[in-house]
Amino acid sequence: MPDISSSNGDSERRDEDSEHLLSHHPEPAEFVELEMGLEVKVEERHGDNWARSITLTGVAILVLTTWFIVIFNGPSKLGWFAFHPLLQTLALGSFTYGILTLQPTSQPVTKAAGFFRHQTAMFFVGFPLIMLGTSSVVYNKYLRGAEHAKTWHGTLGFTCVSWLLLQIFLGAGSVWKGGALFGGGAKAKALWKYHRASGYVLFPLMMLTAHLGGGWSHWGEKYAGSLVRLIAYTVAPVLIFTGLYVRIRVSKMKFW
Repeated sequence: MPDISSSNGDSERRDEDSEHLLSHHPEPAEFVELEMGLEVKVEERHGDNWARSITLTGVAILVLTTWFIVIFNGPSKLGWFAFHPLLQTLALGSFTYGILTLQPTSQPVTKAAGFFRHQTAMFFVGFPLIMLGTSSVVYNKYLRGAEHAKTWHGTLGFTCVSWLLLQIFLGAGSVWKGGALFGGGAKAKALWKYHRASGYVLFPLMMLTAHLGGGWSHWGEKYAGSLVRLIAYTVAPVLIFTGLYVRIRVSKMKFW
């Protein structure tokens, strides 16, 4: 008959060894390097902090006001359209964060961390949200037999989404798998500056689209007063635009 006490003893020793190994698991290399004296310079310039605060304040006003208007005015009455303002404003908030988190980075460690957050916010959060929000209004118009892009808001909205698809293609192709899609190496890296510049042109166009959709549409005029629309869809986009563009590093573009 096997010695049960001996087996239990061996098992306990193995558990102790496992706990010992886990308790002494090495920390990630980047943290070890930082503890060993790797210096990371402060990257934010004077004024960047207040610019970020202005931007985030604008995002909070835009998103929270829109959600309040939709939720407290019977979203079921709006049908599929109800998802449109909700998801689009969340997408704009995610895009804003994706730009903010990458702006001050200039060192390898901070660039890598910032780029991961940028990709997550842009591609894995913002892009699905804006596509779902666009699909909801398209489907709603289809059910009602209504025409598409009859207003400046609708026209600019479709323009932004089309541009965004190109923007993602250019950005992803220039970095994923070493930029193999565009030849890799320096060739692919050279395209990143155009991706960045294109994004800085596309973003204010998105803000203008939100301004028209919330401030001047039938939906906005029906469910929100003029002062609310002014603050949420004029003042807030201006705050977001101002805060982001104050933080731009023109030197990163390197077009010449």
